[in-house]
Amino acid sequence: MDFKLTPVSMPQVSRPVGSTRPTAAEGVGGGFSGALKSALQSVSATQNESALLQREVQMENPKVSLEETMVAIQKAQIGFQATLHVRNRMVQAYTDIMNMQV
Repeated sequence: MDFKLTPVSMPQVSRPVGSTRPTAAEGVGGGFSGALKSALQSVSATQNESALLQREVQMENPKVSLEETMVAIQKAQIGFQATLHVRNRMVQAYTDIMNMQV
């Protein structure tokens, strides 16, 4: 599981000469929202995988080890905690912006 948020590279689109207006591809696209969505999907997949492994251990599947299951559970827990911290920081930033004097 990889939690690194890397910049999303968008394809370079040539604009007409003299145009300062961004094209549709340069507008609001991937960027932060795309990276956040990708990270949330990764955390969700990790949680689903750990739940599947837990179920397999409970059914005494000999192909699934307890150690593998415990590592998957810890990865899911760490990912969820990181997601929760990001959410709390975003809510705090939104609250700070909304409380600014104009």
